[in-house]
Amino acid sequence: MTFKKIATLAMATVVSASLLVGCSGNNESASDDKITVAMITDVAGVNDQSFNQSAWEGLQRAEKELGIEVKYLESKQDSDYATNIETLVDEDVDLILGVGMKLSEAIKEGSELYPDQNFVLVDEEIDASNVKSILFKAEESAYLAGLIAGKTTKTNNVGFIGGMELPVIDTFKYGYMAGVKAANPDAKVQAQYANSFTDQAKGKAIANQMYTNGADIVFTCGGDVGTGAIEAAKENNKYAIGVDRDQSDLAPQNVLTSAIKRVDAGVFETVKSYVNGTFEGGTTTTYGLEENAVGVPDTTKNLVSQDILDLVEETITKLKNKEITVPKNEEEYNAMFK
Repeated sequence: MTFKKIATLAMATVVSASLLVGCSGNNESASDDKITVAMITDVAGVNDQSFNQSAWEGLQRAEKELGIEVKYLESKQDSDYATNIETLVDEDVDLILGVGMKLSEAIKEGSELYPDQNFVLVDEEIDASNVKSILFKAEESAYLAGLIAGKTTKTNNVGFIGGMELPVIDTFKYGYMAGVKAANPDAKVQAQYANSFTDQAKGKAIANQMYTNGADIVFTCGGDVGTGAIEAAKENNKYAIGVDRDQSDLAPQNVLTSAIKRVDAGVFETVKSYVNGTFEGGTTTTYGLEENAVGVPDTTKNLVSQDILDLVEETITKLKNKEITVPKNEEEYNAMFK
């Protein structure tokens, strides 16, 4: 009996029921002849058009290019995280990937219970020898999106909707606000949290209220909440800003730009290191502009003027040269504009 199984049997309080959705379309245990990598989504689910979907796209690319087996477990509520880890350990999955900082506590506990199991956590750093942490300089892409919003707004009024008040969301918020203020000191930023990553109706309602209150551009960082906000932009003939991946396909005439965070690239590179035998648990890799892992998409040129695009390119150079340091939280934002 393996150590994992011994530890598994010792967990008397763990609930065993979990819904496994795999690209192979079955619930069979990991095959012995292929490396198997499985990801656990946060509550937004794999089809959130944003963060989780980007991670899954990275795994799908790894399956295609590296010849591994990939699958995922969706979490319907926070209590599912530990259960899903248990399910994947039972199936002898080689590498378990947690998508989002909301999984950090479960991944930390799992790393202690199963020291022979390798884990990856996106968006939070964990000090454990069997956990690889992946971070992103999301504030850099948010700053660029803020510049575009600040220069594009006709009402000097833009919005920000966060899924939940978490440090990773604040990274987007304050980066965006700094970009708006740098581009247009007269612009006002309305900000509100939806307290959800799944409630499209809530995102739409908040965006509608912001548009009614004078905003002509709204940036949403909140999984499916953003899908609702983009729908509101379409109905009001206003602009929205996407997040994590290029969301222009959701509303080509209304998504002004997107604050890209290449979770797919970070996931792919991490899985590739595992396949190549260079995976290092207990380490953290941070991806930013220098790694081409954050930024704005090429589709930005469809709705944004050339002079603003030129400003964005100039700013990217300054960011790479460390001439500009983008705030990640309220304290750094206040210090930047004191």
